[in-house]
Amino acid sequence: MARSPKTDDRPRELLLLKLLPNLVSILALCAGLTAIRYAIAGDYGLAVLLIGTAAALDGLDGRLARMLKSESAIGAELDSLCDNVNFGVVPAIVLYLWGLRTETSLGWIAVLVYATCCMLRLARFNVGSRAVGDVAEKTVFIGVPSPAGAMLVLSPMYLSFIPASGLTIPPVLIAGWMVGIGALMISRVRTPSLKRITVSTDYVRYVLVGGVAVVAALLTYPWVTLLTLSMTYFAGIVWLALGSLRKPAV
Repeated sequence: MARSPKTDDRPRELLLLKLLPNLVSILALCAGLTAIRYAIAGDYGLAVLLIGTAAALDGLDGRLARMLKSESAIGAELDSLCDNVNFGVVPAIVLYLWGLRTETSLGWIAVLVYATCCMLRLARFNVGSRAVGDVAEKTVFIGVPSPAGAMLVLSPMYLSFIPASGLTIPPVLIAGWMVGIGALMISRVRTPSLKRITVSTDYVRYVLVGGVAVVAALLTYPWVTLLTLSMTYFAGIVWLALGSLRKPAV
C-alpha cells in the first residue's frame, strides 16, 4: 500500500520584524485613546499632542509594511479601524470636553455627525482602494482624509491656545466647524496628496531646511505653527476646488 503524504501540522513561523507595522498601528490607537484620558483630566494641550502623535504613527505604519514586504489584509483592516477611533471618535470627544459641554445637545449632535462622516470617509476609501482601475486617490484625495480632518477640526483649540489671542470661541461656531469638516471628509472635493508632490533635485536642500524650520517652529510655537499648517492645507483645498470649477465642461 502506498503511504499517504504526511501533513505538516507545525504552525507557520513569521519573522517578528514583520509584526512591526501592526504594532505601530496599535501604538497609534493607544495614543489616541490616551488623549481622551488627558482631555477628561483637563490637559487639553497634551490631548492634542497625542492625537498628532497618532497621526504621525498612522503615516508610518503603511510605509513600514511596504518596506518590510509585510502588507496583509488584516493589517489594512487594523489600520482602518484604528483610524476611525483616532481621527473620528477621539478628536470629536476631545473637542466636546473642551468647548461644547455648555451646549450639550448641540455639541453632541456635532460629535455624532463628525464621527459618522469620518467612518463613511474611511469606508469609501477602503472600497476604492480595492476597486480595479481606481487611481483617483493615488494622485489626489477625494474628500479630506481622516488624519488631516482630525488636525483641521482641532483648529479652534489651536487658536484658543495661542497666548496672545485670548479668544473664547462660542460653542455654536465650534459645532458648525466640526460639521463643516465632517462634510468635507465625505465630499467629492479633491484635496492635496502630499505623498505625490515632487520637487526638483536642485531644490532638495531648501526643502530639507524648510522641514527643519517647521519642526523647530512646532517645538517653539506649537499652536501658531499648527494653526498655520492647518489653514495652509485648508487654503489648498479651496484652491483645488476653485480650479475644478474653472475647468470647462467636456
